[in-house]
Amino acid sequence: MTEEESRQRQRARFERLAHVVVEPLHRYLLRRTSADMVDDILAEAMLVLWRRIDDVPGLESAPSSLPDPDDVLPWCYGVARGCLANARRADGRRLRLVERLIRTQEQQPAGVADHSDLHAALAALGALDREVVRLWAWEGLAPRQIAEVTGLTSNAVSIRLHRAKRKLAEQLGRSLTNRPDTREMKEGAVSE
Repeated sequence: MTEEESRQRQRARFERLAHVVVEPLHRYLLRRTSADMVDDILAEAMLVLWRRIDDVPGLESAPSSLPDPDDVLPWCYGVARGCLANARRADGRRLRLVERLIRTQEQQPAGVADHSDLHAALAALGALDREVVRLWAWEGLAPRQIAEVTGLTSNAVSIRLHRAKRKLAEQLGRSLTNRPDTREMKEGAVSE
């Protein structure tokens, strides 16, 4: 038997199996999980059945006709049950991650620097200037390397970087002089 014939035989076996098990597996999953998850879990179960087509009991007894549901369904229910358990575990991990991220955002440790002024100053720059500054400051790239990333010339990067740093310094200088805690410190120093 050629490889193509083998693939066609496997496909035909899977189609016969799918014809018998798709609806019962769909109903099985609908009774056990939310409707929005059923199709994804069913697709995963069918993928497992495709990969393990040779392991499905009762499928060999009907090589050219539809398999007996009583022979194949129990094993297929087991596959669907495993896929459902995997989906629930993945969903639980996702929820725990979201909860952990929310707690992390809510509980910023004392002494953590407030970078909101810096982020506001960066947001005031144009998109390309902001990217040039980030590549320089956060990624540690030299103007020549930034030029490769952005498609600009090295000279253009150097000019943009110089101007963007100057704008950032001006913006941060203004925001520092307008902060209530900074004004109080200056007023206290003047009155002494």
